[in-house]
Amino acid sequence: MAHVASETAYERLAGLGLEIAGYRTERHELDVSSGFRRVTTEIVLAGGGLEGRGEDVTYAAEDHDDYPEELPLAGEWTLGRFSEHLGGLDLFPGRPPGEEFFRQYRRWGFESAALDLALRQQRVGLDEALARPYEPVRFVLSTRLDINPWLAVDPRLEFKLDPTPEWDERLMRQIAGSGRVRQLDFKSFYTGSPVDNPPDPVQYRLVSELFPGAVLEDPALQGPAREVLRGQEARFSFDAPIHSWADVEAVTAKVAEECGPDCDRFVLRNLNIKPSRFGSLRALLDCVERAQAAGMVLYGGGQFELGIGRDQIQALASLLYPDGPNDVAPREYHGDAHGGVPASPLVPLDEQGPGFGFCFRA
Repeated sequence: MAHVASETAYERLAGLGLEIAGYRTERHELDVSSGFRRVTTEIVLAGGGLEGRGEDVTYAAEDHDDYPEELPLAGEWTLGRFSEHLGGLDLFPGRPPGEEFFRQYRRWGFESAALDLALRQQRVGLDEALARPYEPVRFVLSTRLDINPWLAVDPRLEFKLDPTPEWDERLMRQIAGSGRVRQLDFKSFYTGSPVDNPPDPVQYRLVSELFPGAVLEDPALQGPAREVLRGQEARFSFDAPIHSWADVEAVTAKVAEECGPDCDRFVLRNLNIKPSRFGSLRALLDCVERAQAAGMVLYGGGQFELGIGRDQIQALASLLYPDGPNDVAPREYHGDAHGGVPASPLVPLDEQGPGFGFCFRA
């Protein structure tokens, strides 16, 4: 009997019918701890008496001004054909974005809204469409604030932290003593942003030694700071440079090249999945399936979503990588430590309903 390839996750979704009559946008703003005002735009597609929502998480606040209002989106589509159409549009028609990769962020905002609307119009949830159950979602809290107030709220809380230039050995030992840090993000791929962190070999060495069980995310790929992590490659994970499976292959090859003969067969073991970085649903699901087939531990990444985008990355984590240390803490965790927040894992409601979003039991 001839082998028949199984249907991919994207193929399960691409044929969904989609009717769009028009769209509007809703702006969200919040002052955040890392020193800037977070602005996002929620995109609301309307059709057939229903609405579907997505969130554009572009970081530059000015790129949310003069949002395009007349994109040619109306019509009857399948989700796959709409995605192809969207990929041919200039979503920044007034002026180019502050960074080219913001184009993927905006595309994801429209693609996720279209997925939400298509599911609602077909009266199915994402779990039913993918033939996968929603699972409890383990999450970590990403913060640049003192973690002790949060540990006073919940001693079991896990964290993803950014080692900043202000971290000294005393502070690192104090934080490491909590035993609750799961990822440390070096952010070596950022330049000209509020979160820049120039590679520092002293910091890299201390982080590696004092947090021996933590994942090391986005380390520098060359130079003195990279050298002090030699032998620690199994702990590496990447985020900022990943926009497709091809990027995973490229960064894996770079790590193997830099560490020499000892890494001839190096395989990346951890990967941060931020849906908006991929832009399209096809690119996202292709990367997830290939990474899981390669045996990688995946975990969802957040981008300080202020609206529906947070529910949507929780939904993807629940369906695709629920057990990873997902940076998808509920919006209730924004700001200073306070009680009354949901604990990890987030337990799904028995009935999620149609659409693309995750609802958990409080």
